[in-house]
Amino acid sequence: MYGSTEATPPIGDSAMSLARAVLMHGPISRGDLGRRLGLSPASLTRLSKPFLDLGLFVELSETVNSGVGRPTKPLDVSLDGRRFVGIKVTGEGLFGVLTDLRATELASAHHPLTSTDPAEVVRRLVALVLELAGGDPIAGLGVTVGGQVLNSRVVARAPFLGWRDVHLATELEASLGIPVLVENDVAGLAAAEQWFGAGRGTASFAVLTIGVGVGYGLVVNDQVISTKDSGLGLGGHVPLDADGPLCGSGHRGCSDAMLTEASISAQVGDRLGRVVDYAEVLTLAASAEPAALAVVQASGRALGRLVALIANIAMVDTVVLAGEGIGLWDVVGDDIVAAASAGRDPAATPLQISVDTTGVSSWARGAAAVAIQHTLARLTVAEATPPGAAQ
Repeated sequence: MYGSTEATPPIGDSAMSLARAVLMHGPISRGDLGRRLGLSPASLTRLSKPFLDLGLFVELSETVNSGVGRPTKPLDVSLDGRRFVGIKVTGEGLFGVLTDLRATELASAHHPLTSTDPAEVVRRLVALVLELAGGDPIAGLGVTVGGQVLNSRVVARAPFLGWRDVHLATELEASLGIPVLVENDVAGLAAAEQWFGAGRGTASFAVLTIGVGVGYGLVVNDQVISTKDSGLGLGGHVPLDADGPLCGSGHRGCSDAMLTEASISAQVGDRLGRVVDYAEVLTLAASAEPAALAVVQASGRALGRLVALIANIAMVDTVVLAGEGIGLWDVVGDDIVAAASAGRDPAATPLQISVDTTGVSSWARGAAAVAIQHTLARLTVAEATPPGAAQ
Protein backbone atom coordinates (compact mmCIF):
# COMPACT_ATOMS: atom_id res chain seq x y z
CA MET A 1 0.00 0.00 0.00
CA TYR A 2 2.68 2.49 0.97
CA GLY A 3 5.92 0.91 -0.26
CA SER A 4 8.16 -2.11 -0.23
CA THR A 5 9.16 -4.10 2.83
CA GLU A 6 12.12 -5.70 1.06
CA ALA A 7 15.20 -5.64 3.25
CA THR A 8 18.27 -3.73 2.04
CA PRO A 9 21.88 -3.96 3.19
CA PRO A 10 22.72 -1.74 6.14
CA ILE A 11 24.81 1.38 5.78
CA GLY A 12 28.14 1.53 7.56
CA ASP A 13 28.71 2.61 11.14
CA SER A 14 30.23 5.93 10.05
CA ALA A 15 27.21 6.82 7.94
CA MET A 16 24.87 5.85 10.79
CA SER A 17 26.86 8.04 13.19
CA LEU A 18 26.60 10.90 10.71
CA ALA A 19 22.83 10.49 10.40
CA ARG A 20 22.42 10.42 14.15
CA ALA A 21 24.62 13.49 14.66
CA VAL A 22 22.67 15.55 12.11
CA LEU A 23 19.36 14.39 13.58
CA MET A 24 20.40 15.26 17.11
CA HIS A 25 22.41 18.44 16.54
CA GLY A 26 21.35 19.88 13.18
CA PRO A 27 21.63 22.36 11.70
CA ILE A 28 25.33 21.66 12.08
CA SER A 29 28.35 22.63 10.01
CA ARG A 30 30.58 20.06 8.35
CA GLY A 31 33.45 21.31 10.46
CA ASP A 32 31.56 20.56 13.68
CA LEU A 33 30.49 17.19 12.29
CA GLY A 34 34.07 16.33 11.38
CA ARG A 35 35.28 17.18 14.88
CA ARG A 36 32.46 15.20 16.55
CA LEU A 37 32.90 12.13 14.38
CA GLY A 38 36.62 12.26 13.58
CA LEU A 39 35.97 12.36 9.84
CA SER A 40 37.78 14.23 7.08
CA PRO A 41 35.95 16.71 4.80
CA ALA A 42 36.20 14.22 1.93
CA SER A 43 34.67 11.44 4.05
CA LEU A 44 31.85 13.72 5.17
CA THR A 45 31.05 14.63 1.57
CA ARG A 46 31.00 10.98 0.54
CA LEU A 47 28.90 9.82 3.51
CA SER A 48 26.38 12.66 3.33
CA LYS A 49 25.68 12.31 -0.41
CA PRO A 50 23.22 9.37 -0.12
CA PHE A 51 21.24 11.21 2.55
CA LEU A 52 21.14 14.37 0.41
CA ASP A 53 20.09 12.35 -2.63
CA LEU A 54 17.31 10.74 -0.63
CA GLY A 55 16.07 14.09 0.56
CA LEU A 56 16.67 13.17 4.19
CA PHE A 57 19.38 15.84 4.57
CA VAL A 58 19.24 19.41 3.30
CA GLU A 59 21.96 22.03 2.95
CA LEU A 60 20.94 25.34 4.45
CA SER A 61 21.83 28.78 3.12
CA GLU A 62 25.50 29.69 3.25
CA THR A 63 26.72 31.37 6.42
CA VAL A 64 30.04 32.97 7.14
CA ASN A 65 32.29 31.29 9.63
CA SER A 66 33.53 34.14 11.82
CA GLY A 67 36.72 32.28 12.59
CA VAL A 68 38.11 31.94 9.07
CA GLY A 69 35.66 33.94 6.97
CA ARG A 70 34.76 30.99 4.76
CA PRO A 71 31.15 30.34 3.78
CA THR A 72 29.63 27.08 5.01
CA LYS A 73 26.43 25.19 4.28
CA PRO A 74 25.19 23.57 7.50
CA LEU A 75 23.47 20.21 7.22
CA ASP A 76 20.06 19.52 8.69
CA VAL A 77 17.36 16.88 8.31
CA SER A 78 14.47 17.56 5.97
CA LEU A 79 11.41 17.82 8.18
CA ASP A 80 9.18 18.06 5.10
CA GLY A 81 10.29 14.60 4.01
CA ARG A 82 9.36 11.17 5.33
CA ARG A 83 6.63 10.54 7.87
CA PHE A 84 6.50 7.79 10.47
CA VAL A 85 3.83 6.30 12.69
CA GLY A 86 4.44 5.04 16.21
CA ILE A 87 1.83 3.13 18.21
CA LYS A 88 1.83 2.01 21.82
CA VAL A 89 -0.37 -1.05 22.46
CA THR A 90 -1.90 -1.66 25.89
CA GLY A 91 -4.57 -4.04 27.11
CA GLU A 92 -7.12 -1.21 26.91
CA GLY A 93 -6.26 0.61 23.72
CA LEU A 94 -3.92 1.89 21.03
CA PHE A 95 -2.30 5.32 21.13
CA GLY A 96 -0.63 6.45 17.93
CA VAL A 97 1.31 9.44 16.68
CA LEU A 98 2.37 10.67 13.27
CA THR A 99 5.88 12.14 13.37
CA ASP A 100 8.57 13.66 11.24
CA LEU A 101 12.15 12.44 11.05
CA ARG A 102 12.91 13.89 14.51
CA ALA A 103 9.98 12.08 16.12
CA THR A 104 8.15 15.39 16.56
CA GLU A 105 4.47 14.69 17.04
CA LEU A 106 2.41 15.99 14.10
CA ALA A 107 -0.88 14.26 14.87
CA SER A 108 -2.22 11.74 17.36
CA ALA A 109 -5.18 9.41 17.75
CA HIS A 110 -6.48 6.88 20.26
CA HIS A 111 -8.47 3.72 19.55
CA PRO A 112 -9.93 1.75 22.49
CA LEU A 113 -9.74 -2.03 22.38
CA THR A 114 -12.72 -4.20 23.21
CA SER A 115 -10.74 -7.36 22.49
CA THR A 116 -7.08 -8.32 22.68
CA ASP A 117 -7.47 -11.13 20.14
CA PRO A 118 -4.39 -10.71 17.89
CA ALA A 119 -6.42 -10.61 14.65
CA GLU A 120 -8.68 -7.90 16.04
CA VAL A 121 -5.74 -5.87 17.34
CA VAL A 122 -4.06 -6.08 13.93
CA ARG A 123 -7.25 -4.85 12.29
CA ARG A 124 -7.45 -1.89 14.68
CA LEU A 125 -3.75 -1.12 14.23
CA VAL A 126 -4.17 -0.97 10.46
CA ALA A 127 -7.16 1.35 10.84
CA LEU A 128 -5.20 3.64 13.15
CA VAL A 129 -2.24 3.83 10.76
CA LEU A 130 -4.52 4.72 7.87
CA GLU A 131 -6.23 7.38 9.96
CA LEU A 132 -2.95 8.99 10.95
CA ALA A 133 -1.51 8.74 7.44
CA GLY A 134 -4.47 10.55 5.90
CA GLY A 135 -3.63 9.10 2.49
CA ASP A 136 -0.01 10.27 2.52
CA PRO A 137 2.99 7.92 2.27
CA ILE A 138 4.39 6.49 5.49
CA ALA A 139 8.07 5.48 5.60
CA GLY A 140 7.76 3.08 8.49
CA LEU A 141 5.67 1.92 11.45
CA GLY A 142 6.92 1.23 14.95
CA VAL A 143 4.76 -0.66 17.46
CA THR A 144 5.66 -1.13 21.11
CA VAL A 145 4.14 -3.45 23.69
CA GLY A 146 4.73 -4.14 27.34
CA GLY A 147 6.35 -7.50 26.98
CA GLN A 148 9.08 -9.64 25.45
CA VAL A 149 9.79 -9.08 21.74
CA LEU A 150 12.08 -11.20 19.54
CA ASN A 151 14.02 -9.85 16.56
CA SER A 152 11.86 -6.71 16.42
CA ARG A 153 9.08 -8.83 14.89
CA VAL A 154 7.49 -11.37 17.20
CA VAL A 155 5.71 -10.66 20.48
CA ALA A 156 6.92 -13.66 22.46
CA ARG A 157 5.11 -12.73 25.65
CA ALA A 158 2.83 -9.82 26.57
CA PRO A 159 0.98 -10.43 29.85
CA PHE A 160 -1.24 -7.34 29.60
CA LEU A 161 -2.50 -8.59 26.24
CA GLY A 162 -2.50 -12.30 27.02
CA TRP A 163 -0.27 -12.91 23.99
CA ARG A 164 2.39 -15.49 23.26
CA ASP A 165 4.32 -15.89 20.00
CA VAL A 166 2.31 -13.40 17.94
CA HIS A 167 3.99 -12.57 14.61
CA LEU A 168 2.83 -8.98 14.73
CA ALA A 169 5.27 -7.37 12.27
CA THR A 170 4.55 -9.94 9.54
CA GLU A 171 0.78 -9.51 9.89
CA LEU A 172 0.98 -5.72 9.74
CA GLU A 173 3.38 -5.67 6.80
CA ALA A 174 1.04 -7.92 4.85
CA SER A 175 -1.82 -5.46 5.37
CA LEU A 176 0.06 -2.15 5.04
CA GLY A 177 2.95 -2.84 2.71
CA ILE A 178 5.39 -0.80 4.77
CA PRO A 179 8.32 -1.79 7.03
CA VAL A 180 7.13 -2.59 10.56
CA LEU A 181 9.28 -2.81 13.69
CA VAL A 182 7.96 -4.20 16.96
CA GLU A 183 9.79 -3.49 20.20
CA ASN A 184 9.42 -3.65 23.95
CA ASP A 185 7.87 -0.36 25.07
CA VAL A 186 10.62 0.62 27.51
CA ALA A 187 13.34 -0.13 24.95
CA GLY A 188 11.46 2.04 22.45
CA LEU A 189 11.15 4.84 24.98
CA ALA A 190 14.88 4.59 25.71
CA ALA A 191 15.56 4.98 21.97
CA ALA A 192 13.39 8.09 21.82
CA GLU A 193 15.07 9.60 24.87
CA GLN A 194 18.50 8.74 23.45
CA TRP A 195 18.00 10.39 20.07
CA PHE A 196 15.41 13.07 20.70
CA GLY A 197 14.75 13.49 24.42
CA ALA A 198 16.33 13.86 27.83
CA GLY A 199 19.18 11.47 27.01
CA ARG A 200 20.27 13.35 23.91
CA GLY A 201 24.01 13.95 24.02
CA THR A 202 24.46 11.50 26.91
CA ALA A 203 26.29 8.31 25.98
CA SER A 204 25.00 6.27 28.92
CA PHE A 205 21.83 6.63 30.97
CA ALA A 206 18.91 4.68 32.42
CA VAL A 207 15.17 5.02 31.83
CA LEU A 208 12.79 4.14 34.65
CA THR A 209 9.03 4.07 34.08
CA ILE A 210 6.16 3.75 36.53
CA GLY A 211 2.47 3.29 35.87
CA VAL A 212 0.67 0.00 35.28
CA GLY A 213 4.01 -1.66 35.92
CA VAL A 214 7.62 -0.74 36.56
CA GLY A 215 9.91 -0.64 33.54
CA TYR A 216 13.64 -0.26 33.22
CA GLY A 217 15.78 0.47 30.17
CA LEU A 218 19.48 1.13 29.76
CA VAL A 219 21.61 2.92 27.18
CA VAL A 220 25.37 2.24 27.35
CA ASN A 221 27.89 3.89 25.02
CA ASP A 222 25.07 5.07 22.73
CA GLN A 223 23.57 1.56 22.46
CA VAL A 224 20.12 0.66 23.76
CA ILE A 225 20.63 -2.56 25.68
CA SER A 226 18.18 -5.19 24.51
CA THR A 227 18.39 -8.90 25.32
CA LYS A 228 16.06 -11.88 25.09
CA ASP A 229 14.97 -11.08 28.65
CA SER A 230 13.99 -7.49 27.89
CA GLY A 231 10.30 -7.04 28.59
CA LEU A 232 10.07 -9.70 31.30
CA GLY A 233 9.55 -7.03 33.97
CA LEU A 234 12.75 -7.92 35.78
CA GLY A 235 12.71 -4.58 37.61
CA GLY A 236 9.26 -5.19 39.04
CA HIS A 237 10.19 -6.99 42.24
CA VAL A 238 13.26 -5.17 43.54
CA PRO A 239 12.91 -4.90 47.37
CA LEU A 240 12.62 -1.24 48.36
CA ASP A 241 10.75 -1.02 51.68
CA ALA A 242 10.80 -3.71 54.37
CA ASP A 243 7.61 -2.22 55.87
CA GLY A 244 5.79 -1.81 52.57
CA PRO A 245 2.68 -3.61 51.29
CA LEU A 246 2.65 -6.98 49.54
CA CYS A 247 2.55 -7.26 45.76
CA GLY A 248 0.45 -9.86 43.97
CA SER A 249 3.35 -12.31 44.11
CA GLY A 250 3.71 -11.94 47.87
CA HIS A 251 6.84 -9.76 47.92
CA ARG A 252 6.79 -7.13 50.63
CA GLY A 253 7.71 -3.59 49.65
CA CYS A 254 8.98 -4.47 46.18
CA SER A 255 8.95 -1.99 43.31
CA ASP A 256 5.60 -3.26 42.00
CA ALA A 257 4.04 -2.91 45.44
CA MET A 258 5.48 0.55 46.04
CA LEU A 259 5.30 2.21 42.62
CA THR A 260 2.44 0.93 40.47
CA GLU A 261 -0.71 3.02 40.15
CA ALA A 262 -2.96 0.15 41.21
CA SER A 263 -1.00 -0.57 44.40
CA ILE A 264 -0.73 3.08 45.42
CA SER A 265 -4.46 3.61 44.80
CA ALA A 266 -5.36 0.45 46.74
CA GLN A 267 -3.28 1.53 49.74
CA VAL A 268 -4.93 4.94 49.91
CA GLY A 269 -8.37 3.41 49.32
CA ASP A 270 -7.86 1.02 52.24
CA ARG A 271 -6.96 3.92 54.53
CA LEU A 272 -9.89 6.06 53.40
CA GLY A 273 -12.41 3.22 53.31
CA ARG A 274 -13.47 3.92 49.71
CA VAL A 275 -12.30 3.38 46.15
CA VAL A 276 -9.98 6.06 44.74
CA ASP A 277 -8.18 6.25 41.43
CA TYR A 278 -4.58 7.34 40.93
CA ALA A 279 -5.44 10.86 39.80
CA GLU A 280 -7.47 11.44 42.95
CA VAL A 281 -4.67 10.01 45.08
CA LEU A 282 -2.24 12.60 43.70
CA THR A 283 -4.77 15.40 44.14
CA LEU A 284 -5.39 14.41 47.75
CA ALA A 285 -1.67 14.10 48.47
CA ALA A 286 -0.98 17.51 46.92
CA SER A 287 -3.58 19.00 49.26
CA ALA A 288 -1.84 17.31 52.23
CA GLU A 289 -4.63 14.82 53.00
CA PRO A 290 -2.81 12.71 55.62
CA ALA A 291 -3.58 9.19 54.37
CA ALA A 292 -2.81 9.93 50.72
CA LEU A 293 0.27 11.99 51.52
CA ALA A 294 1.76 9.26 53.72
CA VAL A 295 1.40 6.63 50.98
CA VAL A 296 2.67 8.90 48.22
CA GLN A 297 5.67 10.03 50.27
CA ALA A 298 6.58 6.39 50.96
CA SER A 299 6.33 5.69 47.23
CA GLY A 300 8.49 8.70 46.48
CA ARG A 301 11.19 7.51 48.83
CA ALA A 302 11.01 4.03 47.27
CA LEU A 303 11.39 5.50 43.80
CA GLY A 304 14.44 7.46 44.95
CA ARG A 305 15.99 4.28 46.34
CA LEU A 306 15.39 2.51 43.04
CA VAL A 307 16.96 5.39 41.09
CA ALA A 308 20.08 5.22 43.28
CA LEU A 309 20.25 1.43 43.00
CA ILE A 310 20.08 1.53 39.19
CA ALA A 311 22.65 4.33 38.97
CA ASN A 312 25.02 2.51 41.33
CA ILE A 313 24.84 -0.91 39.69
CA ALA A 314 24.71 0.26 36.05
CA MET A 315 27.32 2.96 36.79
CA VAL A 316 25.39 5.77 35.11
CA ASP A 317 24.78 9.22 36.49
CA THR A 318 21.72 10.18 34.43
CA VAL A 319 18.28 8.64 35.00
CA VAL A 320 15.17 9.55 33.01
CA LEU A 321 11.85 9.09 34.81
CA ALA A 322 8.78 8.54 32.64
CA GLY A 323 5.51 6.64 32.38
CA GLU A 324 1.86 7.38 32.98
CA GLY A 325 2.38 7.33 36.75
CA ILE A 326 5.14 9.93 36.84
CA GLY A 327 2.74 12.56 38.19
CA LEU A 328 4.18 11.33 41.49
CA TRP A 329 7.13 13.62 40.79
CA ASP A 330 5.00 16.77 40.95
CA VAL A 331 3.86 15.90 44.46
CA VAL A 332 6.93 14.35 46.11
CA GLY A 333 9.83 15.23 43.81
CA ASP A 334 11.88 16.44 46.78
CA ASP A 335 11.45 13.10 48.53
CA ILE A 336 12.56 11.26 45.41
CA VAL A 337 15.69 13.38 45.03
CA ALA A 338 16.55 13.13 48.73
CA ALA A 339 16.24 9.34 48.77
CA ALA A 340 18.25 9.01 45.56
CA SER A 341 21.01 11.20 46.96
CA ALA A 342 21.06 9.28 50.23
CA GLY A 343 21.60 6.07 48.29
CA ARG A 344 24.74 7.36 46.56
CA ASP A 345 28.28 7.58 47.85
CA PRO A 346 29.02 11.25 48.65
CA ALA A 347 32.06 11.08 46.36
CA ALA A 348 30.05 9.74 43.40
CA THR A 349 29.17 11.94 40.43
CA PRO A 350 25.99 13.87 41.28
CA LEU A 351 22.87 12.29 39.81
CA GLN A 352 21.04 14.00 36.98
CA ILE A 353 17.34 13.11 37.14
CA SER A 354 15.27 14.14 34.14
CA VAL A 355 11.50 13.78 34.07
CA ASP A 356 9.45 13.14 30.94
CA THR A 357 5.91 14.26 31.72
CA THR A 358 4.43 13.76 28.24
CA GLY A 359 2.70 10.54 29.34
CA VAL A 360 1.34 8.14 26.73
CA SER A 361 2.59 10.40 23.93
CA SER A 362 6.18 9.60 24.89
CA TRP A 363 5.50 5.87 24.55
CA ALA A 364 4.13 6.32 21.03
CA ARG A 365 7.00 8.62 20.04
CA GLY A 366 9.32 5.87 21.28
CA ALA A 367 7.67 3.48 18.85
CA ALA A 368 8.16 6.00 16.03
CA ALA A 369 11.82 6.43 17.04
CA VAL A 370 12.36 2.69 16.58
CA ALA A 371 11.01 2.96 13.03
CA ILE A 372 13.15 6.03 12.30
CA GLN A 373 16.32 4.34 13.52
CA HIS A 374 15.58 1.25 11.46
CA THR A 375 14.95 3.34 8.35
CA LEU A 376 18.28 5.10 8.67
CA ALA A 377 20.09 1.86 9.44
CA ARG A 378 18.81 0.19 6.27
CA LEU A 379 19.43 2.94 3.73
CA THR A 380 21.45 2.26 0.58
CA VAL A 381 22.57 4.54 -2.18
CA ALA A 382 20.36 2.57 -4.59
CA GLU A 383 17.28 3.77 -2.74
CA ALA A 384 18.06 7.32 -3.80
CA THR A 385 17.28 6.45 -7.44
CA PRO A 386 13.60 7.10 -8.26
CA PRO A 387 11.69 4.10 -9.64
CA GLY A 388 12.07 3.84 -13.40
CA ALA A 389 15.09 6.11 -13.53
CA ALA A 390 18.17 5.10 -15.51
CA GLN A 391 20.61 3.09 -13.44
